[in-house]
Amino acid sequence: MTRKSRRLILIASCGAVLALALGLILSAMSGSIVFFRSPAEVAAQGVPPGTRFRLGGLVKDGSVKRGPDQNVEFSVTDTNATVPVQYRGLLPDLFREGQGIVAEGSLDAGGVFRADTVLAKHDENYMPREVADALKAQGRWQEGGGKETPKEAVKPASADATLGQRSER
Repeated sequence: MTRKSRRLILIASCGAVLALALGLILSAMSGSIVFFRSPAEVAAQGVPPGTRFRLGGLVKDGSVKRGPDQNVEFSVTDTNATVPVQYRGLLPDLFREGQGIVAEGSLDAGGVFRADTVLAKHDENYMPREVADALKAQGRWQEGGGKETPKEAVKPASADATLGQRSER
């Protein structure tokens, strides 16, 4: 065997090993990839039952119904469409009507979203990125909304004095 043929065999075998590794990685990840959809996209695209995805939007006012055994029914809306959601388990403490959420699960044959995970906002200025993007695309979401405060207003006037007193002790 010549030096050139050995080099070609080595390069071909390395390429085959890399292709096999890439194929294994992609097949392992295919089960964990979950796409985000807004209620309007779910209604327009007709998502097939059993397909896992993340549903994001606002919890519709007056739609939360709590049942026995931690069963909760509510609706998620993006102001254009509404999707009914059923969830069994403990909801986040900050879950409430009119707030942004992202739920992960799948649609059943009746068009009800069966969630196995519900994520809620964590402070008053937070909206899940996917939900905010969907609402912005529809022209329903405005950045800030007058809730932002200048940095000077957040810092108390006596903050430097308090820090100085603590460092002297």
